[in-house]
Amino acid sequence: MDKEKIEKAVSMIIEAIGEDPKREGLLETPKRVCKMYEEIFSGLGKDAKEHLSKTFELVDTSMVVEKDINFFSICEHHFLPFYGKVNIAYIPNGRVVGLSKLARCVEVYSKKPQLQERLTMEIADAIMKFLQAKACLVVISAEHMCMTIRGVKKPKTLTVTSTCKGLFNTDLKLKDEAYRLMGM
Repeated sequence: MDKEKIEKAVSMIIEAIGEDPKREGLLETPKRVCKMYEEIFSGLGKDAKEHLSKTFELVDTSMVVEKDINFFSICEHHFLPFYGKVNIAYIPNGRVVGLSKLARCVEVYSKKPQLQERLTMEIADAIMKFLQAKACLVVISAEHMCMTIRGVKKPKTLTVTSTCKGLFNTDLKLKDEAYRLMGM
């Protein structure tokens, strides 16, 4: 990240909205925003390979479900936060990943300017690719600040996205079981 450029841009925004960037309360804001951007955009240019590469043998192919994984991301249209929960179901292909690694996968893809629809697909694609899963279902439910604090101003409105891959596309009974285990 170009920290100098970010700090200069934030200072210009402060000035452009009619505030004084040299005012005591705003003096260090450009540095703070830069530090925040380093954290909330830490997924830029990364994928979940490192998190999903350590697996464990499991000859059983029972479904694995991890639900209610909290996440925070930034909408690429307004640079405002959206946040919610991710539910993941997958059917292993002889190997499983540690459960914390699914949450880390969510973190990688949520830490960049993002669309919820893309986030849903990126998580599912990573699980299929790096775990070589037989099936994957990802459901995300999120509240978008761009709908809450501006524009239509409808707090608590949730957007739900889902995508399914592999066997979940052909075996509806299996897909229904995944949704049931997710509590949907």
